[in-house]
Amino acid sequence: MRAAEWLGRDAFDRRPARDPDSKIDVLVSDPARYGFHATLKAPFRLADGMTLNDLNRELAALVQRMQAVSLGTLAVTRLDSFFALTVQTALPRLLQVEEAVRSAFEPFRAPLTEQEVARRNPQGLSERQQANLSRWGYPYVGQDFRFHMTLTNAIVDEDEAARIEKRLHSHFNPVLETLVVVDALALFVEPGPGAPFYVHSRYPLQSCMPS
Repeated sequence: MRAAEWLGRDAFDRRPARDPDSKIDVLVSDPARYGFHATLKAPFRLADGMTLNDLNRELAALVQRMQAVSLGTLAVTRLDSFFALTVQTALPRLLQVEEAVRSAFEPFRAPLTEQEVARRNPQGLSERQQANLSRWGYPYVGQDFRFHMTLTNAIVDEDEAARIEKRLHSHFNPVLETLVVVDALALFVEPGPGAPFYVHSRYPLQSCMPS
């Protein structure tokens, strides 16, 4: 609920969570469009012959083979130029989940276009990340995977970043001591280019095991 209030939108019900004229919207236009989430498989176009129903059936089957993961507590963190909620320790089980999800849905992914590759600025990526982009359509997988839930657009000005960080702590600190569990996987859909994402389906994982 706090994340939906911060972003001004809830991808689960697609209704505004607060006043759409709030000045904070300029800070969150990108994460608000995507909806509050942690990416396990980066957005992709469906490959030829694949349908949304096919993808949804695979997700429903996959969760039957996967167990929930305890994340511990989260922290407000600046990643590169944006802020996100992140885990505070390395979690091998979480990396296993990312690999399982990434691999399971790879057959459904259409190859990247030249324009999609260019948007990832491959010249600025490491050699391994470039290989990830070529193989998986996304540079930050496997060893480069970073579990995060994005809260802001990119913020270049350092003074502004400091002010936003204070606002984020003020908003999220009351819940940052809460233990968090990845207990479900959700399928997000972009109904059209540039349109807000929404949750098409959500499936619970099996009972939680230690990370």
